[in-house]
Order: sequence, then C-alpha cells, then structure tokens
Amino acid sequence: MTRRPLTLSPRHRPIAAIGIIFIPLLFLVAFFFWPLANILRLSVTVVGVEAVLVRPYFRHTLWFTFWQAILSTGLTLLVGLPAAYLFARYTFPGRSVLRALTTVPFVLPTVVVAAAFRALLGSQGVVNQGLMAFFDLSRPPLRLDQTIGIILLAHVFYNTAIVVRLVGGFWANLNPRLNEAARTMGASRWRAFREVTLPLLRPSLLSAALLIFLFTFTSFGVILLLGGPMFSTLETEIYRQYVNFLRPDIAAVLSLFQIIFTFVVMMVYTRWQQGTAVSLDMRPEKANLKRPGTWPEKVAVATIMGGLCLFLVTPLLALVWQSLVDRDGNLTLAYYQALPQTRRDSVLFIPPLTAVRNSIGYALLAVLLAGGLGLMTAVVLARPGAASGSPLPWRKWADPLFMLPLGASAVTLGFGYVVTYSSLRTSALLVLIAHTLVAFPFVVRSLLPVMQGIKPGLREAAAVMGATPGRVWREVDLPIVGRALLVAAVFAFTVSMGEFGATSFIIRPNSGFLTMPIAIERFLSTPGGALNFGQAMAMSVILMAVSAAGFIAIERFRYADIGEF
Repeated sequence: MTRRPLTLSPRHRPIAAIGIIFIPLLFLVAFFFWPLANILRLSVTVVGVEAVLVRPYFRHTLWFTFWQAILSTGLTLLVGLPAAYLFARYTFPGRSVLRALTTVPFVLPTVVVAAAFRALLGSQGVVNQGLMAFFDLSRPPLRLDQTIGIILLAHVFYNTAIVVRLVGGFWANLNPRLNEAARTMGASRWRAFREVTLPLLRPSLLSAALLIFLFTFTSFGVILLLGGPMFSTLETEIYRQYVNFLRPDIAAVLSLFQIIFTFVVMMVYTRWQQGTAVSLDMRPEKANLKRPGTWPEKVAVATIMGGLCLFLVTPLLALVWQSLVDRDGNLTLAYYQALPQTRRDSVLFIPPLTAVRNSIGYALLAVLLAGGLGLMTAVVLARPGAASGSPLPWRKWADPLFMLPLGASAVTLGFGYVVTYSSLRTSALLVLIAHTLVAFPFVVRSLLPVMQGIKPGLREAAAVMGATPGRVWREVDLPIVGRALLVAAVFAFTVSMGEFGATSFIIRPNSGFLTMPIAIERFLSTPGGALNFGQAMAMSVILMAVSAAGFIAIERFRYADIGEF
C-alpha cells in the first residue's frame, strides 16, 4: 500500500498562507506601525504644534526642504536624460562598464557620497589643494563647504542612476520607427522628439522624477555632512530637535508632517505606475542599438561619455586619493594603519576597526532576519489562491502594505524607536531591528518578480507525481529562486552596511556598538586635523568597496534581469 503524500486542500491553502504571513506582519506592526503611532501620539501637543506653526525658522526649513528637492530633481533629469539617450540608442566599446558605473553612486551609503565630495571639493579637497599649489595660494580658492552648490552636486551624483535605469531602460525598448515616421513626414529632429518620443517617455520620466524628489526630500546624510548648521531640512531638523535641543514634541510634529507627505508621494507614484500603462510597440534593446556613424553622433557620444566619467569617477578617485596621502601630499597607509587603534584624543570610544566589525556583524544578521521574513512574504504573495489560480483578495492590499517601509524616512523610523522602545535605547538589538526593517522591502522586491514568474504547471506536475508541498518547494521553486535569494541577501547586506539615518538616533556616541557610517560622520563632523579626516576617508573607501562589490554581485547573479531594483 503506497503512502499518500501530504497535501493541503484548496480550502485550507488560504489559512496556511495567512499563517505564514503572520510573522512578517507581526514584525511590521511591532517595529513599523507602532513606532509611527507613538510619533502621532507625541505630536498632538499644543506646545509642539504652536512652536512649529509660529516660528519662522520651521517655515524656512520646510520651504528649503521643498525647493532643494525640486531643484535637485530638475538638475538630475538634466544630467541623466543625455545619459539615458546614450545607453538607449548607441553601442560603443565599454558600454556595459560605463552603464554599471552610473549605478554605483546610487548603491553607495550617503555618508560615503558626502565624504567623496568633501574629498574632491572641500577646503582640504583635491581640487583646492591642486589650485593652491598651481597658483601658489595661501587659502582655498573654492569655498563650497556648507553651500547649496555642493549639496546639489551630491544629490545629482547620487540619483542619476534612477534616470538611466528607469527612463533609459524604457527608452531602449521603444520602436525607433515611430520617430523615423515623423521625420519622414517633415518633422524636425526636435519636433519629432517633442511630439512623438517625449509623450511616450512621460510615464517613466514622471516616475523617475517622483522617486528622485522623494529621495532628495528625505535626504539626511548629504545635508548633515555637506550642509552643516547653515542648511536644515525636515530630516536633519528632526534629528537636531531630539538629539541637540531635547525637544521630542517638536521632532514629533515634524516627523508627522514628513510621514504624511512621503506617503502621499508614494501613493501618487504607485497610482501613476498603475494608471499609465499603455500598449506600445516595444522592441528588444539590442535591436535598437547602433554604432555612432556621423561625426556629430561620434562627438555627441564622446562628449556624454567623457562628461559621465568625469562626474561619476572623479569624486570616488578623490576619496581613495585622500585616504592615501598625508597633509604634505606624501603617499601613506597611516590612516588605514590607525584604524585598529584608539587614540586618547579620538572622537570615538572604540577603535575604528571595531566599527567595521560591528557593521559586518549587523549586516550578516540582517541578511538572516530580512531574508527569512522577506522569503515568507514573497512565498505568500506570489502563490495563486485556491483552485482558480487567481490571487487571494487580501493580497491586493498586502503587497503595498509590506512596501511602506521603503517610503518611510529612516530618521523618522529611528525617532519612533527611541520613543517607543526606550528600554532598548542602548541595545544593539534595536540597531539590528532597524537594519532588518530597512532591508526587508528590498528582499521582497528582489524575490517576488522571480517567484511570480514560476509557471504553476511546474508545481502541479510535481504534485501529480506525488511530491509533497515541501518537496515541490525544494525541487521546483528553490532551484529557480536560488539566484534571486542570493541577490536579496546581497541587497540586505549592502543596505545594512550603509544604514545611517535610523542608526544615528539609536546609537549613543559612547556606545561600543558604533557602525561605520556613524564613525565616518563623527570623524567628518569633529575638527581634529588631518588624522580625523584621513581616517574618515579610509573608512569611506572600505564602505565604498563593500557597496560596489555588492552591486557587482547583484548584477552578476540577477535572474535574467528580473527585479525591481
């Protein structure tokens, strides 16, 4: 007598799905919604609301947050569109390397981006040192420290990849014959672009603009390190009101406003994506690529390539260079050799190398926690319901629900943690929870598209042949999802290594649980001569190398370019 394999009836499958999804949902409620609810409770105070509404300083902060985000978005589109066109229409030697290079800044932690621009354009930066030596000057000629100019440059540097990926990826698949038909009918090149190509690109353009606006509106590390006390956004002001001025009521009011606004932007973004899907004559990217033939095309391609390389590579090279030279310009490894040591006058209470080990430890644990929670979530969201094969009704709201942490400010999240879990204020556990929550949406979005692409017939055939649900998962799903799991793990590791906003609230300066981004910020924010600056550069290079290696691994193991990041 053969033993019948254990299977779930269609009636019990929804119950099993709810059971699996309960753990990630409980995690989300406890460490996302409950802290935000506490911020709401704290913000409803007459004193806090009056202070924010009456004082002109907060109105100025709000206005600066808006206009710098709008200006950053416009400049990023201006820089990114020529690059998007280059990758969408032309093939040339080194194209894949240059395209990957445009994405590296986006995966870098914000403190590394800020450190790179300090290394390039700061008062001790490579450009100022070169100009002082060449013209025999006693003072740095470029005064870009704590100016809006260096903030905007860093934002454009950080977000150009969004335009290249979203707009360029869509542009690369548009049929160029639509534009050629308009040219045949007498339209100029500019008119054909304006009346044919631009309307087709509008959905991807607006999606990219909304994302860039959201990222620059909630910018924290760049503003804090490059703007200094001269410039303050909602993000930095929440941090300063709580940490420096001990006003949690005002910080709560500012956080509530930011929560509402970022969620509105995310809602507009998702609704726009859902409502602008149109049927287009799309072609494979390779079919649209051509080599530059005429001299104007060659000059244009060479100019865009040179400009991209100069803009994207120079800050990173300056970062490496500043970590390897002393104040007199001599090559040295002293800054790296000082990382295992604790100086008596150091701004850290632990050796910088301990912060490196802490970050790696947090990242490895975040991979396990975010990976497990994300896998459970993706398994349920990707599975069809009952016998009909259609998604269960509650999954329509469950999918965006689990993506909410992606649109939340890390600073607001960190503030919610310290007011909700005060007993864990100095615990490394709270840091790990914050890192897990920040990485969790990236894991889900890396796994879900691949799991949704698995043909149900494969699972059904295995079940018909007597395989149990566990064996179906092990022998059908896992071989397909394996590479996506690796990508998700690398995402979680990289995001955790660079997390700065929430951790800056949780970790105290004298804590032994400092992470690399916090250590870099303290070195850059504390005057202490060349050693503090050099150690900040050395740690930034290490963090940059880890992030870049993670991105290369993601591109290498991505399953057929499927994924949403």
